[in-house]
Amino acid sequence: MKIRLIRNATLWLEYGGRHILVDPMLSAAEANPAIPNTANDRRNPLVPLPVPAEELLEPDLVLVTHLHRDHWDGEAAARLPKGTPVLCQPGDAETLAGQGFTAAAAVEEETAWGGLHIARTSGRHGTGDIGAAMGPVSGFVLRAEGEPAVYIAGDTIYCAEVVEALERHRPAVTVVNAGGAVFTTGDPITMTADDVVSVCRKAPQTRVIAVHMEAINHCLLTREALLARLEQEGLSARTDVPADGQWLEIAARH
Repeated sequence: MKIRLIRNATLWLEYGGRHILVDPMLSAAEANPAIPNTANDRRNPLVPLPVPAEELLEPDLVLVTHLHRDHWDGEAAARLPKGTPVLCQPGDAETLAGQGFTAAAAVEEETAWGGLHIARTSGRHGTGDIGAAMGPVSGFVLRAEGEPAVYIAGDTIYCAEVVEALERHRPAVTVVNAGGAVFTTGDPITMTADDVVSVCRKAPQTRVIAVHMEAINHCLLTREALLARLEQEGLSARTDVPADGQWLEIAARH
């Protein structure tokens, strides 16, 4: 398996003989306004794509955890071929079909596609009223012959749903959306450093890859701060905090 962080939550996986694009946000730097009700007015995305968008437009499959603009933006909807298979959470396939995608389908619980087994997981995009307002979010667990099981948690804090997914699927690799995204009031809506540490402690068998940092204006946890915390906790050896554009290669366990 090879996995490349593109930017924010956008990933490119070479997995089970397939090329998989996750949560494509293809907008140019500063193309979109700041997230409302946040502590600064920096335009999004904060940084450019590390590769030309054209290199990302012919995946075998697209996985979309939810339809917030930093996971599925207008550029992705406009530029990806409309016949591209797209798997998403219940309720989102209709929106994707309305955008012209003819092979969009919701994963209720589990599905098989192109030699892959894909299970959908749940999460919480924040707490209280803010979490409810953010709407439902999902993640996916991928399995394929000769590949490590991969859990892409999506936009969730550390919560009972994440614990359940870690216990049920026992992934060899877990991708978490960090950044500690927060509004001017309320608790964070993506994982903080404490949350990432909790994932590591809960699932000592998994290699944790932390993404979703330094690309959106209200994601205030930096890579440097997270790396320092992981070092302090003695977790650096089994965690990765990749730079935009960085490839990671992970072998299956035997």
